[in-house]
Amino acid sequence: MSWRTATVEGGYQRLLRPILFRARGGDPEKIHEDMIAALAALAHVPGLRDAVRGLTRVAAEPVEVAGIAFRGRVGLAAGMDKDGRAALAWQHLGFAFAELGTVTAQAQPGNEKPRVFRAQASRALVNRMGFNNHGALALANRLAVAGIFRGNGAAGIPLGISIGKTKSVPVEDAVADYLHSFDVVHPHADYVAVNVSSPNTPGLRTLQDGGAMAALLGALTARARELSPGDPVPVFVKIAPDLTWPQVDEVLEAVSAHGVAGVIATNTTLSRDGLAAADAHLAQEAGGLSGAPLTERAREVVGYVTTHTGLPVLGAGGIMSAADAHAMLDAGAALLQLYTGFIYAGPALVGAINEEAR
Repeated sequence: MSWRTATVEGGYQRLLRPILFRARGGDPEKIHEDMIAALAALAHVPGLRDAVRGLTRVAAEPVEVAGIAFRGRVGLAAGMDKDGRAALAWQHLGFAFAELGTVTAQAQPGNEKPRVFRAQASRALVNRMGFNNHGALALANRLAVAGIFRGNGAAGIPLGISIGKTKSVPVEDAVADYLHSFDVVHPHADYVAVNVSSPNTPGLRTLQDGGAMAALLGALTARARELSPGDPVPVFVKIAPDLTWPQVDEVLEAVSAHGVAGVIATNTTLSRDGLAAADAHLAQEAGGLSGAPLTERAREVVGYVTTHTGLPVLGAGGIMSAADAHAMLDAGAALLQLYTGFIYAGPALVGAINEEAR
């Protein structure tokens, strides 16, 4: 590990993380909101921005995936910056790309609070946020004001946008709901991720069933070709870690049949395996579990998908260290996404992975 990465790691784990975890009465969601606000401000303070970038950016091996040029393999997963408030900041923390959202066609408040629980002994989180966001149009407007459009590099890195189903919309009307979001955000997205795997919206995961998946992906990829003939925005689909292998096969059949550009594996899990004894009380909380308990299963799903399709796979879930990232790449992932690992390890994790992957 380089001296810069070691300095960032020490500063975050010994100083900043303890302060963050105790701030706002220890409420993870309030802390998250404050962090996003601070990062949004950081992007507009040149001196501080450049200092942070100087510490966190580590040279990485460029890679092209789905026709998109990435300067490295490590990106930010959806859920961290739902409304794109910090879209201009992620490049300064060393990320090679960021996935904004998940946004829905209609603004919605999400599930009742509290809805985020930190399982520190397990290096994990349980969340049941429920796609709280200001809506696809609000995100598109924010990105337009910032001058961010597909392929123009205004954010410094490629930006994906994750879209999901509005909670109040019946599952049988999901295709139209997703199409509305797609129409609104696609001018600003280097790729669009289709989230059908969150456990926190009732009925959403049924869209991973073969027929429902085929109908949804067929409609979205057709709309992508219609809106940008000759150069459609790449569409990725994000799957759950809880699927059986036959269910994954159904997803991959739909993916292959409809020109999907890649698979994101995985989302959070309904399983509570791997929780430490000190966190056992959280097993009763509804929602998805992320972090270290998901490491092995996410890697298994990535390995299965890469051996059953020629499409690129974005590995997400349980990447808590550079060693975890290396193992995920060995399993076949073309790109990596961080969420819980970033919360526990900070931006030093991005640098450490980039150093390991060179």
